[in-house]
Amino acid sequence: MAEILLIAAHPDLQASRVSRALLAAVERATIAPSRLEVRDLYRLYPDYAIDVAAEQRALSQASLIVWLHPLHWYGMPALMKLWVDEVFSHGWAYGAGERALRGKQVWLVCSAGGSPESFASGGYNGHALLDFLLPQAQIARLCGMQTLPPTLIYSAHEISDEALHQQALSFVQQLLDYPDWVPSPEGSEDNLACWSLPTTASEGGGDGA
Repeated sequence: MAEILLIAAHPDLQASRVSRALLAAVERATIAPSRLEVRDLYRLYPDYAIDVAAEQRALSQASLIVWLHPLHWYGMPALMKLWVDEVFSHGWAYGAGERALRGKQVWLVCSAGGSPESFASGGYNGHALLDFLLPQAQIARLCGMQTLPPTLIYSAHEISDEALHQQALSFVQQLLDYPDWVPSPEGSEDNLACWSLPTTASEGGGDGA
């Protein structure tokens, strides 16, 4: 089992720009299996029949859990929501019992089709992007996990190839450098559920790529 667990969820990865580029960069980096495990939910579970025991084993061994997904109808893709529903079970992830995820760190990497301006006050989407991602932060808080500053990639359909390439390199470098860049704990079950100090990439609808 790996120290870093990357949970990727894209309903149509071949049509993706951002998720596909980031995952390809990770594959090219050939990071040791003891360091990183990638679990592509739509590849593993095309029938949506999630192996809960396997997912819980992988989560139990990881120190850092990376959630990589596009903004999909202002939330997480359907299979990732089902993954949370089934894997983060009561008595295992939260509530009375084992609390297996307590103290682990969560890094959200999310792409959105809209520009930063579209997610500004008065913009097309009506709310900041982080507002739509609050459920993920609250899930982490409930389970006693530390939320790391998320990486938000705007204008996913228009971002230039060079900018996307640089974003992919930065993503891999952060995986390699973990935990050197991790800030002091501030997101836990004792703190308000929030994402703080996000890093962003953009160039130039709600759904991501």
